[in-house]
Amino acid sequence: MAVQTQQGRYGGCGCFMLTFAIFPIVLFFVGAVLVTGLPVAVSLQNYYKNRGRQPVTCPDSGEPVDVEVDRKFAFWTALRGQEHSRLQSCSRWPEKGDCGQECLQQIDPSPENIERLLSKWYEGKSCAICRRALGASDWRRSRLALLNEQHKLFELRDMYLDELQQSLQHMSPLCWNCHQEERARQAVPQRMFKGDRHGLSPAAID
Repeated sequence: MAVQTQQGRYGGCGCFMLTFAIFPIVLFFVGAVLVTGLPVAVSLQNYYKNRGRQPVTCPDSGEPVDVEVDRKFAFWTALRGQEHSRLQSCSRWPEKGDCGQECLQQIDPSPENIERLLSKWYEGKSCAICRRALGASDWRRSRLALLNEQHKLFELRDMYLDELQQSLQHMSPLCWNCHQEERARQAVPQRMFKGDRHGLSPAAID
């Protein structure tokens, strides 16, 4: 009985050691499946999300158009961990086939497509207050600031990204310095923050 008890004791210890040795291997395979499986899942999601032709508003003309996303291109770029998309067709092509495809932001509001839209929209614009010409440094890195028709300040975090293009039609841009001053001005009660806002109407200054 003593021998059997001793063997049972050593046998249980052996099973424990074997399990302990196998555990890192199992953990490695589970991690490998997750690392390779997640990009595939994301790629498949992107592939099926934007199937078929979809209606969008053309940023150039403001008219409704039908576009189709290049699904295969979206699949393979997502598989490589890249955020990139492009159109396969548009009802304005081939006449406007050299467009910047800023309408992609309405379908897929990824950082890349948002920057593509903003780059086009900011082109040639000046600050609504100081009238200084605007550059990419004024709106990149979460610096985007706009005034609506009532001169109320809006930042990128205040907007629905899939409706950004429509919102921009009724907004005026600000440079980084005026952005900060306007944020401080609108954070306090009216008439407590004085200063020259010569780019705005007299009603807005009051």
